[in-house]
Amino acid sequence: MKNKYYYFVLIFISFQINFFAQNSKNKNHYDYQVREETGDLNNDGKADRITVKMDTVDETRPFKVQIFLSQPKGKLTLALSSDKIIEPQYPFENQGKFSGYQIPNFFIENGILSMWSEIKSGNITYNFKYQNGNFELINVKKLTNNATKGYTNENTIFTEMNFDLVNGIITETDEILGAKEPSSKRKKTRLVRTLPKLQEFKFSDKNLY
Repeated sequence: MKNKYYYFVLIFISFQINFFAQNSKNKNHYDYQVREETGDLNNDGKADRITVKMDTVDETRPFKVQIFLSQPKGKLTLALSSDKIIEPQYPFENQGKFSGYQIPNFFIENGILSMWSEIKSGNITYNFKYQNGNFELINVKKLTNNATKGYTNENTIFTEMNFDLVNGIITETDEILGAKEPSSKRKKTRLVRTLPKLQEFKFSDKNLY
């Protein structure tokens, strides 16, 4: 009787191990690379790398962003991994419909990591700098227009917002299509106690700027 009891216990444990292993496996299907950019981010003269991979199994088609930093011996080490930075192509709340935005682009120039994303009626660029052991957001640039249905005319107004988070200064400039000079320019300040980190960044943060 005791042997039969142990037999069932072993079967149960084996089932649990296989169940959790299968679940873990199913949650990691970021098998299709859609973006890759290289450049020096940690100012050591060596190339670092950022990649964006898509989960082709999950119906929402989520993305994972990973950053690999060079080490003294020349190897690349994973410094950041997040599936919150980019919105899935088919968000759950859209009931299977396409988000309407293309996959963001990443650029590395002069030690700055830039992420360019489409937003409603325009685009937004986030600039991050690797400092204090983190990728800190130092600048946000947003360009929008008041055109409807994607059509522009002589009354279309383009608004460019430049947010310097380091100094807490926001500059907004309005320009009418075809005009030689900006129609208006506004400057205001916003206190930024702590620079936002890419590690904690979420695609919904675009609504903050």
